[in-house]
Amino acid sequence: MTTIDPHPRGAAPFDTSGTFRDEQGVAHYAGLPSSLVEMFRATVRDHPGQEALVEVDGERLTYQQLWDRAARVAGGLRAAGVERGDRVANLLPAGVGWVLGFLGTQLAGAVAVPVNIRFAQPEIDYVLADSGAKTVLRPEAPLPDGEPYAAGDLQIDELAAIFYTSGTTGFPKGAMTTHENFLSNVETVLRVHGIDRAEGPRQRNLISVPLFHVTGCNTQLLVQIALGGTTVVLPAFHVRPFLRTIVDERINVLTSVPAIYALALSQPDFADFDVRAVTRVGYGGSPIAPSLVERIKAAFPQARVGNGFGLTETSSIATYLPHEWATEHTDSVGFAAPVVDLALHEPDSAGVGELLIRGPNVVAGYWNKPEATGRTFAGSWLHSGDLARIDEDGLVHVVDRAKDMINRGGENVYSVEVENALASAPGVADAAVVGVPDDVLGEKVGAVVVAASEDERLSVPAVLDHLAASLADFKIPQYVHVRTEPLPRNPGGKLLKRQLREQTAWGAPVRGR
Repeated sequence: MTTIDPHPRGAAPFDTSGTFRDEQGVAHYAGLPSSLVEMFRATVRDHPGQEALVEVDGERLTYQQLWDRAARVAGGLRAAGVERGDRVANLLPAGVGWVLGFLGTQLAGAVAVPVNIRFAQPEIDYVLADSGAKTVLRPEAPLPDGEPYAAGDLQIDELAAIFYTSGTTGFPKGAMTTHENFLSNVETVLRVHGIDRAEGPRQRNLISVPLFHVTGCNTQLLVQIALGGTTVVLPAFHVRPFLRTIVDERINVLTSVPAIYALALSQPDFADFDVRAVTRVGYGGSPIAPSLVERIKAAFPQARVGNGFGLTETSSIATYLPHEWATEHTDSVGFAAPVVDLALHEPDSAGVGELLIRGPNVVAGYWNKPEATGRTFAGSWLHSGDLARIDEDGLVHVVDRAKDMINRGGENVYSVEVENALASAPGVADAAVVGVPDDVLGEKVGAVVVAASEDERLSVPAVLDHLAASLADFKIPQYVHVRTEPLPRNPGGKLLKRQLREQTAWGAPVRGR
């Protein structure tokens, strides 16, 4: 096996105290709870009457109520024959029921399988069969109910959940997430945001992304449970309820994708919503224009902003770009998290290689897929499939997915680099860059752009002139397709480029390129 040396950490500004390395050189946080159950138990002990969970236009639960209800779900699962290590699939919509199902599964000592309810039915059927789920929590059936039960001897390295990937390249793969994976991500979030645990009960976080995704579950719900803060769940995203909930629920923590913030800020009466309570705004999942970062800062004047990057396989956050770097480095996903090592596999002459990630947040492998596990998690390093470069300050710049890199007659074009440039082009609200088959060059560069306004015609020549100011000629799209409907994305905000290629009918090349 080739020896891989971690990249120097550079100017990473995060607290790395209280960490240690194991015999394989992997860093860990010291002093973590033994399991999610113990983390939950400690919060209930310290903050029993604190409001824990709110479903917009639905129930409100304190931490004691949340524990008691989840413990009855656990008892019902045990009475139904679910034993330690059995898988429990969760097909419930976002809300109190989903959270009770997830936490009840943990209290039962079982393994949660959050299912992407946006999957097509064959994909859902595949997840249920592949995971070997002993029980499926469905919206048409009541939650299990029985005598309260809470497992007391779970170990930090035990399997706690299986999150299935979005299936952008075939059937989904189940990422085996341990208690340490979850707990490490919680600690990482606290450190990269500089959160004082004493302030925890005053945190009010609005979840407007799916709970079956690691951003909603791991980086929002579980962090608030660790802090004793309040999680407010918006069952389905609509921009007006989103804005109204920020005001009505006194929300101070927001995490979403750039497109959601752009939509919210474009509301004609946005200024009528009092959002001054918001002190933290996180985003990620797609490129963001410098102008949008400035608009977010202006719209939420009390907030610190930041860009998080990660994968299902890293339990959410692997790198983070803090507030102080957010405006000037919008093309970066930030610095390595406190216990994360980064490396580049086979970098080219431009310093671009596959991003490798190592740390206690990296999952234990893929369920039922030993060959894929061996390829992707070789030698304790996660081969992310993302192409990146790391500058001298330690800032990570993700330039493409390896499978999405465009080879234009022997010249590599990194689609994310072009998408970053398009993000600030006049009249462009969103954009995706893909390869277009060509008989001579093999591939040419194609861009699908969403117009920022339905009332004004987007000027393709103006967009290309904008790109010419910052990109080499061979990187400028030869094909441009303008559409009004949103680009297809998975629940984490990542582009579904295979689907986009199937949807797009390319016209004639532009500007004779």
